[in-house]
Amino acid sequence: MCGILAVLGCSDDSQAKRVRVLELSRRQFPFTNLPSFLFYPLKHRGPDWSGIYHHGDYYLSHQRLAIVDPASGDQPLFNEDKAIVVTVNGEIYNHEELRKSLPNHKFRTGSDCEVIAHLYEEYGEEFVDMLDGMFSFVLLDTRDNSFIAARDAIGITSLYIGWGQDGSVWIASELKALNDDCEHFETFPPGHLYSSKQGGLRRWYNPLWFSEAIPSTPYDPLVLRRAFENAVVKRLMTDVPFGVLLSGGLDSSLVASITARHLADTKAAKQWGSQLHSFCVGLEGSPDLKAGKEVADYLGTVHHEFTFTVQDGIDAIEDVIYHIETYDVTTIRASTPMFLMSRKIKSLGVKMVLSGEGSDEVFGGYLYFHKAPNKEEFHRETCRKIKALHQYDCLRANKATSAWGLEARVPFLDKEFINVAMSIDPEWKMINREEGRIEKWVLRRAFDDEEHPYLPKHILYRQKEQFSDGVGYSWIDGLKAHADKHVVTNKMMLNATHIYPHNTPTTKEAYYYRMIFERFFPQNPARLTVPGGASVACSTAKAIEWDASWSNNLDPSGRAALGVHLSAYEHKLSSVANGNLGPKIIDNLPRMISIPGVVIKS
Repeated sequence: MCGILAVLGCSDDSQAKRVRVLELSRRQFPFTNLPSFLFYPLKHRGPDWSGIYHHGDYYLSHQRLAIVDPASGDQPLFNEDKAIVVTVNGEIYNHEELRKSLPNHKFRTGSDCEVIAHLYEEYGEEFVDMLDGMFSFVLLDTRDNSFIAARDAIGITSLYIGWGQDGSVWIASELKALNDDCEHFETFPPGHLYSSKQGGLRRWYNPLWFSEAIPSTPYDPLVLRRAFENAVVKRLMTDVPFGVLLSGGLDSSLVASITARHLADTKAAKQWGSQLHSFCVGLEGSPDLKAGKEVADYLGTVHHEFTFTVQDGIDAIEDVIYHIETYDVTTIRASTPMFLMSRKIKSLGVKMVLSGEGSDEVFGGYLYFHKAPNKEEFHRETCRKIKALHQYDCLRANKATSAWGLEARVPFLDKEFINVAMSIDPEWKMINREEGRIEKWVLRRAFDDEEHPYLPKHILYRQKEQFSDGVGYSWIDGLKAHADKHVVTNKMMLNATHIYPHNTPTTKEAYYYRMIFERFFPQNPARLTVPGGASVACSTAKAIEWDASWSNNLDPSGRAALGVHLSAYEHKLSSVANGNLGPKIIDNLPRMISIPGVVIKS
């Protein structure tokens, strides 16, 4: 992932302003007692090169993480006569096909992102839906000083927009580049385009599922399988060393399996070899470490295990919150081990990884979906979850990795794959124990191939573990205990509604994270970028209505899904006064029915 910052239409075109924009583009630490060369907010996202373009009162800057065409793809990028200027964070997977569709255009670099400038020259503002990839970009047309900015369909890349008192518009990959200089700033919505000519935002991404109408396409496992294999293979576009994140859960294991099958036929294999590297993180003896190694051995990957202690994680919490820019509890829980792992991965010389985010939202994989009352509610909840991904898992995967100059690619959020998966009649996705259907059954069945197995059967049907649980159950319990014993008092909790009237923290753990966030980002617009509302096992607030008992057991951990998770929390009423649910765990719930093998011939 790269980092972009654009300041558009500011009243100051001096050399001092140019220096300020470059400083904001690079700043890494917020502490004012550090020397000026450390004031680089986005440089961690792109450590390979810094670029800035200045045209009158317009500035476009870029911090590059070089993945495709490292030698000549520095940004900003231009069209033939340099009248169109673009700064981009992301990857355009269909750039070769798009180049072929533009035979009258001359390209200066091999960068996948250069095609954006030429598409605009050819089609104006109506080209964004032609892009297949993850991206955030700002494009300046110097012929009339108009500009557009856009963000990818789901919000895989992070993007924020702000406004200065002088009438300027600011756009950046992270809010830390805006919060000191903008009067107001907010999250740039996914699937939207900002046009200076029209003076506002409009949605460019309008798939059929977005209306939440109930689809009726019959389930075809081979169609689903091919769509996902295509999504993985197109993400093997790279000119640098890469690997896969492998927790041993269904989603990351399928990504790894497909990558291992197809790697030998890719350009990446010709450059870096066909031996796939995989990475896993967890507490000593955690479920993910055990399952990840088993899958790695099965696939024959070069596997790297990274362990951390609860104290290691607690020590990193402030850095994590500064980088991921949220106080959401479940996001911080999951971001911390990913943040620690990303640092280790980058130290090995790897610059890109494939990851399994998005599957649970598309297929209803979270354990609370067991309580969905009907297929209509099931489908609407998946739609709500996908629409909110940019505030949760996409934010985590993007920022926890880019903090160390590592890029994460997420094939489950491929536009075409989502279209296929979200068109399936949701009756097929519903969880039905009597019929042997556990969560994400349609995905599991699609890859249950007896002749050419993708994964061991018990891995293919392993119960869902949220990342913050799978790294080790004592991780969450340790965070709660630390906040309760060492940080937040009962008296502090009694005044929480007065101290934090917006998204008031209801547990000591949440209060702990909020204090850190407010220290880094004290502005009101910053706190408004973070979602709120009750949740159980990562549900939306609406889905809590599915089970009356959940309102007394609000925790985003998958273990809060009482009667579903195999190691669920013992039922206890939570209390604002005393913090979190007790850490006691029970393991005596009945196991789910096993799934009979389904033969699917390729």
